[in-house]
Amino acid sequence: MTWLLLAALLLMAGGLGTALWLAARGTAIERLAGMQFAGTVTVLTLLLLVQAYGPSSAIILPLTLTVLTFAGTLVFARLLGTR
Repeated sequence: MTWLLLAALLLMAGGLGTALWLAARGTAIERLAGMQFAGTVTVLTLLLLVQAYGPSSAIILPLTLTVLTFAGTLVFARLLGTR
């Protein structure tokens, strides 16, 4: 259980920080990649935390976030295409 928490902490510190930095700066394509990467890191972190703490029914949250992240990427890409 502790290695799951350590992995979640490292993923949040390293991955989410990098993703948010990329999403906040750069060109529109780089921001899109940062947003997609942040969604992926968040889903993986939530999956690790569900495995460490939560009941098996809590796995629906990261799976729902996966669909929402994909939909958000499509909307962002659609807005980029109009420019």
